[in-house]
Amino acid sequence: MTTIKETVKQKYSEIALQSRETNQASCCGSGCCSTDVYNIMTDDYNDVKGYNSDADLGLGCGLPVQYAHIQKGDVVIDLGSGAGNDCFVARAETGDAGKVIGIDFTPAMIVKARQNAEKLCYNNIEFRLGDVEDMPVTSNYANVIVSNCVLNLVPNKHRVFSEIFRVLKPGGHFSISDIVLTGNLPPKWKEVAELYAGCVTGAILKDDYLGIINEAGFTNMTLQKEKDILLPDDVLANYLSADEIAVYKKDTGRIKSITVYAEKPAKDDRNCCEPGSKCC
Repeated sequence: MTTIKETVKQKYSEIALQSRETNQASCCGSGCCSTDVYNIMTDDYNDVKGYNSDADLGLGCGLPVQYAHIQKGDVVIDLGSGAGNDCFVARAETGDAGKVIGIDFTPAMIVKARQNAEKLCYNNIEFRLGDVEDMPVTSNYANVIVSNCVLNLVPNKHRVFSEIFRVLKPGGHFSISDIVLTGNLPPKWKEVAELYAGCVTGAILKDDYLGIINEAGFTNMTLQKEKDILLPDDVLANYLSADEIAVYKKDTGRIKSITVYAEKPAKDDRNCCEPGSKCC
């Protein structure tokens, strides 16, 4: 797992220095660039309140803040905050009375996000260097947690959803956009670290993903959005032969973007030990 994390960290350090256009033409910035003139994963932020183009590296696969039911004065945490894009959108919802915290484990991203916040003179946005499997946040702190195409990169998804449960206040909730699978990927993809950092190989089956959320203790889970991710032939050609591409394309819809919502119960009746401990 350490090797996987270091690979992802190195790749996203490079992405922090790339242009938005380069990232948007790739698998979540992985560098498997397509000549097709469209974004493989990303949704359009241009009409979203609070959007700041300088903070948009084109790495997302949804618009989780738009579905997050953020209220004025809320404390919002963005997991894998990158250059700060979703944090700035969340700030437009929570207002001056709220607080937004972005967490990212890539130092170059933290530097870029802080620079963007300083340009906008925001004093209620904070960017913390840390691992989402062990968040640098006290328990029962946030009203809302959001994340955009990040948790698929986390090796221990059980751990990160346990951390989300710990950090949310009782009655708090999350809205997370992520990549999931509805079928098996070609085995060789799992060996390509570049593609892992591009959101695909690290993804797990949709049913398993939703099962982890249930196991963590969340309730009222809702799929807010779902869309197929269709990879162009010139991207597939980097990893598959012509025959393998033909087989792959016969079974479309194996890679999906979902936005999922769930709540932490206002009262925890699981008779579990303290939040954040191993049995939780």
